[in-house]
Amino acid sequence: MAVSGEMVTFASNGATAPGYLAKPEGAGPFPGVIVIQEWWGLEEHIKDIARRFAAEGFVALAPDLYHGRIATEPDEARKLVMAMQMDVALRDIQGGIDYLKGLPAVSPKKIGVTGFCMGGSLTLRAAARSADVGAAAPFYAGGIQNLTPDAHKIQAPVFAAFGETDDGIPLDKVEEFRQELARQGKDAEVKVYPGAPHSFFNDTRPSYRPEASADAWQHVLALFRRALV
Repeated sequence: MAVSGEMVTFASNGATAPGYLAKPEGAGPFPGVIVIQEWWGLEEHIKDIARRFAAEGFVALAPDLYHGRIATEPDEARKLVMAMQMDVALRDIQGGIDYLKGLPAVSPKKIGVTGFCMGGSLTLRAAARSADVGAAAPFYAGGIQNLTPDAHKIQAPVFAAFGETDDGIPLDKVEEFRQELARQGKDAEVKVYPGAPHSFFNDTRPSYRPEASADAWQHVLALFRRALV
């Protein structure tokens, strides 16, 4: 399917925020998806994921939570994360959701959300606070122990992907998250990929694991098609 991609702006936080919009050719209707960046920023990898969704028949928006800044080194990324205000970022994400809902080509008006690393955590936070989220697919969401107490607020179905050898995310905390979702009766699957490190989905980095990435991608597509189409 032919796709197009462009930078757009949308209303957020009393002003505007930038984002990358990828969409299929045609009038639609197409389901909408928010793609939330890793801590590096709105780099080419995230734009590529948005285009991949568009090729699968979704309108995808990747909000630029750093408003133009991109990190290339971990120390730089860490500084950008620390400078980012969580509530402001979540309002940018909601602004992106509202933008997608307002596009004539987007239907239904429940929006899928996926994100990676920092974006995985923000995916779960957005799902816990926004009734507009129709499905959530966080990848290696950090600080999972801090997100578990809000599991009861998540109404959308969830597919959560983690790597077994991710040094930054303790597997016992992932298991606690899985158990809490089950205890709350949520429609959720939490999958840990054997031998996969942090950022295993990022095909521009040494951490990339093709088999785990391909499997997780199919799970996300299946969830979004079930919940949004």
